[in-house]
Amino acid sequence: MFARFLHSAAALALCTGAAQADFTLHVLHVNDFHSRIEPINKYDSTCTEKDAAEDGCFGGVARMAAKINALRDQIKAEGGNVIVLDAGDQSQGSLMFTTYKGVAEAEFMGAIGFDAMALGNHEFDNGPEGVLPFLDKANTKLVSGNLDFSQNNLLAGKVNKHLVLDVGGEKIGIVSALATDTPETASPGKTIIFRDDIDSLKGDVAELEAQGVTKILALTHVGYKRDQEIAAAVPGLDAVVGGHSHTLLSNTDEKAAGPYPTMVGAVPVVQAYAYSKYLGHLILTFDDAGVLKEAKGEPILLDQSIAPDPALEAKVKDLAGPIEELKSKVVAETAAAIDGSRDACRAVECAMGNLVAEAMLDRVKDQGVQIAIANGGGLRSSIDAGEVTMGEVLTVLPFQNTLSTFTVTGATVIAALENGVSQIEDGGGRFPQVAGMKYTFDPAAPAGSRVSDVMVKEGDGFVAIDPAKDYLAVSNNYVRGGGDGYKMFIDAKDAYDFGPDLADVTAEYLAKTGPYTPFTDGRITRK
Repeated sequence: MFARFLHSAAALALCTGAAQADFTLHVLHVNDFHSRIEPINKYDSTCTEKDAAEDGCFGGVARMAAKINALRDQIKAEGGNVIVLDAGDQSQGSLMFTTYKGVAEAEFMGAIGFDAMALGNHEFDNGPEGVLPFLDKANTKLVSGNLDFSQNNLLAGKVNKHLVLDVGGEKIGIVSALATDTPETASPGKTIIFRDDIDSLKGDVAELEAQGVTKILALTHVGYKRDQEIAAAVPGLDAVVGGHSHTLLSNTDEKAAGPYPTMVGAVPVVQAYAYSKYLGHLILTFDDAGVLKEAKGEPILLDQSIAPDPALEAKVKDLAGPIEELKSKVVAETAAAIDGSRDACRAVECAMGNLVAEAMLDRVKDQGVQIAIANGGGLRSSIDAGEVTMGEVLTVLPFQNTLSTFTVTGATVIAALENGVSQIEDGGGRFPQVAGMKYTFDPAAPAGSRVSDVMVKEGDGFVAIDPAKDYLAVSNNYVRGGGDGYKMFIDAKDAYDFGPDLADVTAEYLAKTGPYTPFTDGRITRK
């Protein structure tokens, strides 16, 4: 046990050379794959032939597999030790998931040979029953320690609380946690009980230590900020391999959110962006007492210099065949790229947010609807300039959400906006993109009192919102049902959640306004 308290000393020795008894572990990891089975372009949507001709394609399961296999073979040939981990959210984000319901992603994971995967929140997008196809086909050890499945007869006993991997004769412990706000961001249902992540991890680490495991990694789906808090709060962890916030960490990329690894005391924290664009490569060196001596590495950009695995590439083409006609259908044209990036749409007014909110409002304005609210987390990619295909629209809006109309008071609208900006520090997906209204918010103010100057469009101008007045609003059925913390909409009057698919609404709006010119106009002001 004494060795577990030596991390502060280990921090001073991170650059020392390896002794004879040292054990080095290579951790290859991905996170937030989001069904990007096919290669992506720089906008994180499906790569086109034009993108490929310009060396503008990245990732995809066949390229990711090729790099993982090559590195794993190389490390083993040199007598090294390697594990391959996934920090969650294989599911949701492309027509592959919409069509095959998680089975395709699971089969590719099995083909690659992941050693362990943490459950992500989007694994629950189709409810607990929607997790089953993935669980049954993954052939991968799934882990999530802070979830209690005992009340759910579909999933009970199918997910590990923690794992012990035998690697090079050494025991490697894997503990895990899923974000506790998953009931607000997905659909796990009421039978799955979420426990505090840090308390859960502390207990699981203690259980592994009692079994004599001295090398323990946390494989989490809670986000970069929370990962750092976990690294500081949970004794006995040797590394945190995370996901959920789509964070790029790097020592060479100026756009990175922090160094790779980010050291919290003596505990390295890593993440590798999303969508298979990067493969994380963390190298950990332990002394013979199991104390971490060195942590280093850098994510690997999976660009077109890496040849895809030919067998998996052929399988991808087979799967893409039945949906290619829908994906390739040109539905509109845009005069410039439409920014739907995560960094923008979860923090400020963004062009994609304006497009989707305006499309929703335009569809139901004849019903007297005045305002539209779109959650920024529902916007999953950008669209490049030129022809817009249905595949691109579905990549932006993959959740099969429907238009939802309802009546709420002005006070409820203000409460909804406060909820929307309450997690801006964490990049929360609840950030409200709007149409038919304006608002100002101050991120430095306490959550719950950040919003001011809420205005509603009347005629050609805007007037201050009336807290006592009823307003007709439109959003998607996920938000109207309380998703992303919008619980104030659950009991809205005159709610109708069964409108057309949001992707269809957006595609039709693009078509009738084209060539579409993306814009921002100051409807959201950030102090």
